[in-house]
Amino acid sequence: MKKLTITFLQGDGVGPELIDAAKKVLTAIEHRFGCDFFYNDMLIGGAAVDKTGVPLPDETVAACRESDAVLLGAVGGPKWDSLSGHLRPEKGLLSLRAALELYANVRPIVMYNELAACSPLNEQLTKKGVNIMLVREIGGGIYTGERGYRDGAYGQEAYDTERYSISEIERIAKLAFEVARTRNKKIVSVDKANVLETGRLWRATVTLIGSSYPDVKLEHMLVEDCAALLAKDPSRFDVILTSNLFGEILSDQAATLTGSVGMLPSSSLGLSKVGLYSPIHGPQTELAGKDAANPVGMLLSAAMMLGQSLDLVEEGAAIESAVRKALARGYRTPDIAVGKKITQLSCSKMADEIVNIILEKK
Repeated sequence: MKKLTITFLQGDGVGPELIDAAKKVLTAIEHRFGCDFFYNDMLIGGAAVDKTGVPLPDETVAACRESDAVLLGAVGGPKWDSLSGHLRPEKGLLSLRAALELYANVRPIVMYNELAACSPLNEQLTKKGVNIMLVREIGGGIYTGERGYRDGAYGQEAYDTERYSISEIERIAKLAFEVARTRNKKIVSVDKANVLETGRLWRATVTLIGSSYPDVKLEHMLVEDCAALLAKDPSRFDVILTSNLFGEILSDQAATLTGSVGMLPSSSLGLSKVGLYSPIHGPQTELAGKDAANPVGMLLSAAMMLGQSLDLVEEGAAIESAVRKALARGYRTPDIAVGKKITQLSCSKMADEIVNIILEKK
């Protein structure tokens, strides 16, 4: 079997602990399926600033471009909050997305039956379930537009510019419609078309793309209405398509409905062959070094990586199955330690149990 190169970006906060958990599970996949992975560890974020003076060293970019896939821990933390914008850890992630020409962040938001008690939703809503695929544009929008400081009518002011081109909206919309075709063939496209010009362009362009997908039901929704409905009845949604800023906010809101943000993975895909995979939560610096983080979001990100970038669909499914079995057996990290007949585990021990399940004799 061909040796596959995976670049690990530990980053900051709980990132190193989560990458360690992923390495354990990927090693178990190697043993069970005979895969051959080459691991490459590189710097990003605050850790890179501390060692190199920049949040994304050129060596990291080169290694990622030469890899088959990239797995990221997290970036950021209070330690670096006083740095100027171009040196902040988050700039490293934004720059890496640009370097790899990534434009689509795909976030499956799923509630497991075993974790219904962890959700803020009432019993009636948890019975309906949560199973949403959020497709977020990450190549444009306010995170990549012109920004800076200037003199304004009331003194110095800061500005960030939201910008989108038709082509950027078209490519993310096409991906979302293709995703919808593999699910329940329903899309809610979220914008702010009543106020923003970018929102009006977004809505018009998505409508035009939708005309090529007559089998998919398209609905437009303002972002505030989407946020309210997510809290009121998340089962109403199947695929959500939205912009960079709205996608980050809505996916984090939806994640809380599943019981813990630590459970959810994501993939970032684009024009290059290299995909970037990571859990959706941030560095969780309050948990760093305590072996208390939830590794499931990272392990499910690794599963997505295997299936989407490395063409190892069965291997990725084995990780997903092991996670489900671990939850069914009552294994829990502190963030989801709710209910009876559960065994609370640390981050590393949870990963160990999932490894054991992967390697169980059939």
